Amino acid sequence: MVLKTKLRCLFQKAQVGAADKTLEDVCGDLSDIPKIPLRTKKILKGHLSKVTAVHYCGDNRHLVSGSLDGKLIIWDTWSGNKVRIIPLQSSWVMTASYSPSGNFVACGGMDNMCTVYDVNSRDTSGAAKIRREMMGFEGFLSCCRFLDDDKLVTGSADMKIMLWDLETGVKDFECAGHAGDVMSMSLHPDKTSFVTGSVDRSIKLWDIRDGECKQTFWGHDSDVNSVCFHSSGFYFGTGSDDKTSRLFDIRADQQIGLYKTPANKSGFTSCGMSTSGRVILCGSDDSAVHSWDTLKAKHNGCLTGHENRVTSLSMPDNGMALVTGSWDSSVRVWN
Repeated sequence: MVLKTKLRCLFQKAQVGAADKTLEDVCGDLSDIPKIPLRTKKILKGHLSKVTAVHYCGDNRHLVSGSLDGKLIIWDTWSGNKVRIIPLQSSWVMTASYSPSGNFVACGGMDNMCTVYDVNSRDTSGAAKIRREMMGFEGFLSCCRFLDDDKLVTGSADMKIMLWDLETGVKDFECAGHAGDVMSMSLHPDKTSFVTGSVDRSIKLWDIRDGECKQTFWGHDSDVNSVCFHSSGFYFGTGSDDKTSRLFDIRADQQIGLYKTPANKSGFTSCGMSTSGRVILCGSDDSAVHSWDTLKAKHNGCLTGHENRVTSLSMPDNGMALVTGSWDSSVRVWN
């Protein structure tokens, strides 16, 4: 462990030496961006307890939300109507994911398993049919994302990331490398790699073809609760309990941006990026969604309306809206 720490320090020192300028230095002459004119378009009410997860479908319209009331709700964000309510076997859901096709949703949490539901089929009781249950986790399920209808990646508190074949229910491979709970995950736009954030304060880039860790990024001083790839696939944002959001560039192999709120009092639970990459947004423990100009590292204001912690955040692929879930039991659509 001592040798590992020394090597990490040497690596970070070399990175700092190679970083001759910051984004702020390079972009200082750019004009400031205007305040983001996002407003609450719809408040989606239906959950009876804390909302812990939200995730957009690939059609840019439908959304799945998970709550401690033991239900998944599929919403039509355009109309605000509920499309399907899925009762869960465990109420302790911590993550939910919509497949790009819209045919399946997956969820899991403190039940230490991942359940995939077919939203187009019903069982004999009339509930959404369970397609597959993946077990064998030695800690809670913190994140999951579909590659397609037949492949799913999961991250959990046993420090492992697994790629599952949903046809067989067997894992294709298991990734090990984090020294703490895996808390978050984001897929590269081309689905050949993904990044994970962990309680060990690091972010790792994995190759989905062989399960190997290709890069490790450091900088945060506490749990990395959220990671989000930009649509270009060249860089990603993060949100952490250390009260900062950061920007990491895969080509530079290091952090290139650091973002804090003026008050600097609350940690961040979730993050997302605009399609241009000029704005990063983070859900916070202070019930707001904060935004920054990524190039000038300036706080660009916050979205208010939730009455409790903002736990999750999702943006459609077209970047035309923002959805947030909160401990106040509501889901908000902003645009």
